[in-house]
Amino acid sequence: MAGPLKPNDPDRREDPSGGGDDDKKRSPLGFFSIVLWAVLLVFLLQMCRSTVENAAVQTVPYSTFWEWVEKDYVAEVKLESSVYTFTLKEDAPPLKELLDQMEDAYGSGALGGLFNQFDRQDLETAASSSIKFHVGPVNDPDLTQRLVDHGVEFASDPVTQEQYMVSAVVSYVVPIVLMVVAMLFIYRYMFKKMGSSGGFGGIGGVGKSNAKVYVEKKTGVTFKDVAGQDEAKESLEEIIDFLHNPGKYTEIGAKLPKGALLVGPPGTGKTLLAKAVAGEANVPFFSISGSDFVEMFVGVGASRVRDLFKEASKMAPCIIFIDEIDTIGKSRDNRMGGNDEREQTLNQLLAELDGFDPGKGVIVLGATNRPEVLDKALLRPGRFDRRITIDRPNLAGRLATLQVHTRKIKLAEDVDLNKIALATAGCVGADLANLVNEAALRAVRKGRRLVTQEDLLASFEFVIAGSEKKNSVLTEFERKLVAYHEVGHAMVAYKQKNAEPVQKITIVPHTEGSLGYTLLMPEEDKTNLRTREELMAKITVSMGGRAAEEVVMNTMTNGASQDIQEATNIARNMVAMYGMSEEFGMMALGSVRNQYLDGGYGLDCAQDTAAVMDKAVKAVIDVCYKDAVEVIRANREDMDKVVAYLLEKETITGGEMVAILEGRDPALVEGAYTSTRAKSPQGGDIEPPARHVHIVDEPIPMPSHTEEPEAEPAGTADGGEPERPQNPEE
Repeated sequence: MAGPLKPNDPDRREDPSGGGDDDKKRSPLGFFSIVLWAVLLVFLLQMCRSTVENAAVQTVPYSTFWEWVEKDYVAEVKLESSVYTFTLKEDAPPLKELLDQMEDAYGSGALGGLFNQFDRQDLETAASSSIKFHVGPVNDPDLTQRLVDHGVEFASDPVTQEQYMVSAVVSYVVPIVLMVVAMLFIYRYMFKKMGSSGGFGGIGGVGKSNAKVYVEKKTGVTFKDVAGQDEAKESLEEIIDFLHNPGKYTEIGAKLPKGALLVGPPGTGKTLLAKAVAGEANVPFFSISGSDFVEMFVGVGASRVRDLFKEASKMAPCIIFIDEIDTIGKSRDNRMGGNDEREQTLNQLLAELDGFDPGKGVIVLGATNRPEVLDKALLRPGRFDRRITIDRPNLAGRLATLQVHTRKIKLAEDVDLNKIALATAGCVGADLANLVNEAALRAVRKGRRLVTQEDLLASFEFVIAGSEKKNSVLTEFERKLVAYHEVGHAMVAYKQKNAEPVQKITIVPHTEGSLGYTLLMPEEDKTNLRTREELMAKITVSMGGRAAEEVVMNTMTNGASQDIQEATNIARNMVAMYGMSEEFGMMALGSVRNQYLDGGYGLDCAQDTAAVMDKAVKAVIDVCYKDAVEVIRANREDMDKVVAYLLEKETITGGEMVAILEGRDPALVEGAYTSTRAKSPQGGDIEPPARHVHIVDEPIPMPSHTEEPEAEPAGTADGGEPERPQNPEE
């Protein structure tokens, strides 16, 4: 695995972040613009400060100032070269008149409470020291003498040129320098932050692509880590070969498809497979989700699409992976109206797919589990040319997936991954990974250092049924009712020709809401192809629990709700989708809506036809329920025996059930998980002859050439064990 690129590496690609030599090539206009902005901000702040300071200063003409001095209203004067600043005495009539005006202006408003909380005298005292008056200086040589005659205190602060310069520097130069340093720091931080993903792009990086870039083999995933998807890997090997040897294709004039769409249910490994392609091809891997293009600002998604393809072209050959592409690739229609942000993003994506040169080695991989909602223009040739289906793995695929996930797991000798793969029909790779992890956790809880077969099967049950409710208490009637319900399922499955074998029966409540369950496991890998007889048998098995309740207990419970729901879904599919009803024959009444999610479908028929379809569904269920009732009535005595043993043990295997039905001792059945089809060829309680045979490796002594006395008979007179030959090495 190649490490990160070194500065002196000849294969080092240009860093798209804008770092390195790009800092040296920046224009000096950027620095001057920062200084200019700092100067403007400082002057603006100084103007605001002056405005605030002058808000409480009254400007009067010089004649008024002269009159107030003559009438002894002035208390103190500060003489400066540019302005005279003075204050009035507390009892000065102009000050009282100013307070009256303020009281009239604010007395009825929000500030009126201020004048009510303080005495008038307190306000006059505070105003005499806080309210100041300005007057412009004039050439009056008698001013100082007149101020002395009327007892006015006056002063003049001499300001030298040095002090003036220091004041100017402190007021303007220092704030400008600090502002420039702060803005440079913010500028460099923003440049580095946004440059790590490909440079600037909009205010605050709004229009930047948030793609995660994995350089070289940093993904750490290859085809060895992907199992169960051999067909998908074969389709992607051509892309890998093109990235390794592009000349082989360009010489003949061939062009590689620009994009490939990975389609499949959740958890099948679409993202893992895309990373494996980048790991095998040893090229950079751009990974981004479709939701990263969707923002509240109009045009941001389109800007991010442009930025993503721009940076990818710099690092070509590379792979762009867009996960959940249906977020931005939904079909365009006029139902919403207008040209919204999502549609602009899709239009930009279509333009970029048409614009870049496939010869550069930029491959676009998209992943979705809703291909039916994608826009037709996105799927046409020249954009996403190939559609690679990543479906649920078959038996061999599940076995290979389990082998991958158990590489680092310490397994016991009794582990049979083939049986686990067979039991997990319909599971995806994520389910199998979770199953193996739960088995390892269970082994640790049990105090073992190895994962056993029981741990794997128990973790499979934990995934489908949850953990046991240890504090749940059922009455005897409830336990008996649950036992007959579950044995009803098992008995119908055992007597049905096309049903799956019973693996386990339990009446222990579990956290998934079930008071008990009957576990059916196939003994051979079944494809999606099901016959009508198999579907009818599956419905009949689902009806076995309710049939046992009515036949044996003469009642009905809500415990059969999930069975009824499952049976109804199968019967409805038989009528609407599979053409297995006499009323409609080969007519399709519905179409699949979400093939890779819930597998649901919508009806494409009239309401009258839907009503007739409901009657046909009920007819199928009634036939299966009648068959289940007949099986329960015909095997009532055998059910009583199995139920009695189940009430005692609470959990039994399918093999123990068969032993009870055949008159054998169920306690002699070995194995924690044995199905109803695992029958002993000898029959009865006969054990296999080689069960207790042990092979011991011991040296055999060579025969002696001398005559030896006749050997004594094997065994002693008292019937003891024959003497064992001595080991010459002992």
